[in-house]
Amino acid sequence: MDKQKTWETYASAWKVESKEEKIALFRQSMNESVVYTDPLTQTKTWDDLLQYMLDFHQRVDGGHFVTTYFMAHHSKCLAKWNMCNREGHILGEGISIGEYNDEGQLVSATGFFELPE
Repeated sequence: MDKQKTWETYASAWKVESKEEKIALFRQSMNESVVYTDPLTQTKTWDDLLQYMLDFHQRVDGGHFVTTYFMAHHSKCLAKWNMCNREGHILGEGISIGEYNDEGQLVSATGFFELPE
């Protein structure tokens, strides 16, 4: 499977708003034991990641991520992104590193971004 397509499918899970849509995108892009880490949290289950994404939508109306650069080799990827609101205005930027299993699913995603002061 194409690593960038998998990454974009995962990233789109941040944008959709219903649990059902998110889970459908999880199934297409991530292993059930995916570990998600950023400066605010670490999740080790789909349920925990799902709740974190839903909480994100409570804090940032229509919040989502737009990949601005993507590079991959072997089982790793690096993605630069902008965090945007519902209207598409850029609220911040960051970098993520992903790791894939042999089936092409994400097994880890680690985000780096500056925390607001």
